[in-house]
Amino acid sequence: SLFRLKDLEVPKLGESDVHVKMLAAPINPADVNMIQGTYAILPPLPAVGGNEGVGEVLEVGSRVTALQPGDWVIPADAGLGTWRTRGVFPEEMLLKVPRDIPVLCAATLSVNPCTAFRMLADFETLAPGDSIIQNAANSGVGQAVIQIARASGVRTINVVRDRPDLPQLMERLMALGADHVVTEEMLRKPEMKEIFKSIPKPRLALNCVGGKNTTEMLRHLQPKGTMVTYGGMAKQPVMVPVSAFIFRDVRLRGFWMTQWRKDHAQDRESVAAMMDSLCQLIQKGQLTAPACTQVPLQDYKAALEATMKPFVSSKQILLL
Repeated sequence: SLFRLKDLEVPKLGESDVHVKMLAAPINPADVNMIQGTYAILPPLPAVGGNEGVGEVLEVGSRVTALQPGDWVIPADAGLGTWRTRGVFPEEMLLKVPRDIPVLCAATLSVNPCTAFRMLADFETLAPGDSIIQNAANSGVGQAVIQIARASGVRTINVVRDRPDLPQLMERLMALGADHVVTEEMLRKPEMKEIFKSIPKPRLALNCVGGKNTTEMLRHLQPKGTMVTYGGMAKQPVMVPVSAFIFRDVRLRGFWMTQWRKDHAQDRESVAAMMDSLCQLIQKGQLTAPACTQVPLQDYKAALEATMKPFVSSKQILLL
């Protein structure tokens, strides 16, 4: 195994540093890819795993102005190394979040909900009544997309893989606010025509899978619609019929949250506006944490294994 639990000295607090007691940190597939060395950013080793989580400020250096003891913070960027009980970090690596949101919402805020928020905001101007289509709709991002879209009156068509517990999954996604849940097989069936009697064809498609399913999803896009790819779980390329390009002028784009954060590192306002919007949705009960399994840190091996199993709809969260 590439992992072991280690006791480290907590470094001295510099004048711009913040001493944080970690409360909870999820295990995301990208965290594991990073460790396997198959991700686009690789930390120098030895490294602490984990890109997401929430902690409480214990102590701040003399020049720290935006944070004080008792504040809750989440990482401002990937690569923080959140799978630890305590850490000392420079102030600019942390973002303050309200303490009155549930700890699991805060722990899972900086990756999936931010990704969902940006993809809904940055590619097409969506108005209430418009629709979008997405695959892997039961993923962390998928669940956030459903809820954020719902809060702004945008309808969602949600594609999931066929599975033994399909009726329960459909019910869960409908409870989050999904308008339609379909399987990959249904994408090419006449039933899709029924759906488009009551809602317009989507202007935006969100793809985290690749392969045949993605091509089928693309067929339902409006002319000049955009498909944004943010993952490739099927490990197959995205195939586009030439006719979709020529006669419907569809646009294909990519999105990586880490890159967005890099591009907006100096743009505190965009980041703050996004965090405010998401925290308000959480406070209003319109955005909830994904289904979570809470695991004490010493059971990290079981949690890592569970993260890599197929059809797992529950996110493993390390309690620190």
